[in-house]
Amino acid sequence: MDQKALIDQLCERYPSLTIIKPAIEEAGDQLIACYENGGKVLVCGNGGSCSDADHIVGELMKSFELKRPIRQGLKDKLAAISPERGNYLGEHLQQGLPAISLTAHTALMTAVANDIDGEVIFAQQVIGYGKPGDILIGISSSGNSQNVLDACMVAKAMELKVIGLTGETGGKMKEFCDILINVPGRRTAFVQEFHLPVYHTLCLVIEHHFFGKQA
Repeated sequence: MDQKALIDQLCERYPSLTIIKPAIEEAGDQLIACYENGGKVLVCGNGGSCSDADHIVGELMKSFELKRPIRQGLKDKLAAISPERGNYLGEHLQQGLPAISLTAHTALMTAVANDIDGEVIFAQQVIGYGKPGDILIGISSSGNSQNVLDACMVAKAMELKVIGLTGETGGKMKEFCDILINVPGRRTAFVQEFHLPVYHTLCLVIEHHFFGKQA
């Protein structure tokens, strides 16, 4: 299924998202281009958005809906290393799309909070992981979470593309995003309810682009 059909389905299920359909389409294009050029995706957020960051990475780093067999050349190398276990790994491992949740590294985040400043827990990781052409997805229902804003600023300075998932106002984050997906609504719970189908659709768009022909 192609990108247009997947995003059309999203808007059919959630008609109020039609107003931001162009931003979702552009985000899909940029994410595909990032991976085609050997880049990776960094994701960050707080609270429920922290869970969303981990969720996105989970959909990208392994199969979401489609089969993702690893390359035959890698299967052959695994089998040569260990005929029994290597063949098992070759048949069961799945091709991942590189993605890192900046919310998942507890020791690192607490070290940054203790030694530097708690508001730069994500920005410090962008410094370490980011490179030009990568993408940062910053998630904040208000668009005003300082640690997410700091990560966006550093990402811009390091020539990463920034995709913001926010509520309808965009908050301060809109100043630092290349693509702003500002779903309708201002109440945190309602904004987060829209974020999930949006990022699920983006993950499907990416997966179908790279693995759809194998389905």
